[in-house]
Amino acid sequence: MLFPTTIVGSFPQPDWLIDRAKLAGRFPPRVRARELWRIPPQYLEEAQNDATLMAIRAQEEAGLDIVSDGEIRRESYSNRFATALDGVDLDNPGTALDRSGHPNPVPRIVGRIKRRHAVEVEDLKFLRAHTDRMVKITVPGPFTMLQQAQNDFYKTEEEAAMDYAEAVNAEIRDLFAAGADVVQIDEPYMQARPEKARQYGLDALNRALEGIAGTTAVHICFGYAAIIHERPSGYSFLPELAQCRCKQVSIETAQSNLDCAALQPLDGKRVMVGCIDLSTPEVESVETIVARIRRALPYVKAENVILAPDCGMKYLPREAAIGKLKAMVAAAKVLREEHKAT
Repeated sequence: MLFPTTIVGSFPQPDWLIDRAKLAGRFPPRVRARELWRIPPQYLEEAQNDATLMAIRAQEEAGLDIVSDGEIRRESYSNRFATALDGVDLDNPGTALDRSGHPNPVPRIVGRIKRRHAVEVEDLKFLRAHTDRMVKITVPGPFTMLQQAQNDFYKTEEEAAMDYAEAVNAEIRDLFAAGADVVQIDEPYMQARPEKARQYGLDALNRALEGIAGTTAVHICFGYAAIIHERPSGYSFLPELAQCRCKQVSIETAQSNLDCAALQPLDGKRVMVGCIDLSTPEVESVETIVARIRRALPYVKAENVILAPDCGMKYLPREAAIGKLKAMVAAAKVLREEHKAT
């Protein structure tokens, strides 16, 4: 299919499940933040199942071709996986600077990082059982998890990144075995800390993808629109992903009004073009979204373009998110008709 549609990963969690005011009023948690959940622990899994079903149905009804679980069970995109690993002390967290420059409590590395068990496989199985569409699930990347940790064990960051990569690799293998169509690695800190990403981040990312036969994606972004309001005009780390083992690259173009010439070095990759601005709840016109995709077409072949929002949809009101997704699906139909004619 030309111009398939998907979301980056997250979808708005309902107010009855999570305290959205608290969520929006703080930086994304790196350690566990159980205080965000409104549901008592003994009922939380059932409530998360119900909310995940709502997220799946909303994506289907909007017309998306590839659906996710909406990351409904997560307090942030990364902390659920990062805090499930051996080698981190969660009772005595460390501190690291967020990409906005603010200190944040983070997992403190006190031993060798290892995956003790599958973390997201049951989430994937639930998603797979409740839709007949293609499904995607996201995992945090090794470079980003290391940047969101305090290293009190490893002699070098490179060593730590490679052990995080081993853990991600094992998780990805299990996710594909459980029925994933696409597994996406989220690596936003490659944009935030490009020098370190060049030094060892790309090697760690490729180790996380080593031996993986399924369709993999890497997401790199400028930060949540709800939190990071200023956008640079271009990516500080993007051409390097041409050397990545991933099959797809997910980027943002809408809020930043990105010069899509930056995508030219990714020739051969499929590109998830972020074409929905999440800095506002206003639903874009179909024409606006079509124009954003057309900006990318001189640099990415039409058959390699996937439509997606910019990242951080969880912070939008649910009605706005659904409206934006419907407009994006309508834009994809317009683009398919145009390219059928040519």
